[in-house]
Amino acid sequence: MPLYYQQDINETTKLGIWEISEPLSFFLEKVTLNLPVSHPHKQLQHLAGRYLLRVLYPDFPLELIAIADTRKPYLPDEQYHFSISHCGRFAAAIVSSDKRVGIDIENITERVHKVKHKFLNKEELKLVANYRNQTEILTLLWSCKEAMFKWWGRGELDFSDNMHINYFLASDHGQTPFFDLSAQFQKNNFGIHLTLNCYLTAELSLVWIVTEPF
Repeated sequence: MPLYYQQDINETTKLGIWEISEPLSFFLEKVTLNLPVSHPHKQLQHLAGRYLLRVLYPDFPLELIAIADTRKPYLPDEQYHFSISHCGRFAAAIVSSDKRVGIDIENITERVHKVKHKFLNKEELKLVANYRNQTEILTLLWSCKEAMFKWWGRGELDFSDNMHINYFLASDHGQTPFFDLSAQFQKNNFGIHLTLNCYLTAELSLVWIVTEPF
């Protein structure tokens, strides 16, 4: 299956979505399963995400990927910064040779309504109250918080207290709406304003972050 979506963000940063239709054997020929993942579909997602890293950057050293205590995958020599996400039959990845990155992909489902008070604060709930499709926007904001969590990479975050969505603007590019979101990230004495980039379809919400390293 070719890429479902791909974008060269700048000269050093690329992202893509892979729609998983191949059998496990397809990925095992190209990627080693080096995590104790037993569920067959989870294995597919894991392998597809790592396979996608090499689609984006053919020289990506998959064999050097290590896992931090926070469960964040990384390269010890930081040849590339990267982030991977999975949902359903999709895997997404972002890779950069010189930027700090984070990515999240989610299926748009009604389940997000049950947890909205766990990841949105009162101001954010007011921000989305008048939006026409509540399921879409709530999933998008969940993706935003997850992308920030992965970008941070150091664990121990409160999704409603440490990450604040300030505003969002929507525009239609063909039939696919793109959103520009402004967020403030604050953890102890570290604070930064973030611009979140979002790609939304009837089925998927994708959010990615690219910043200078810190």
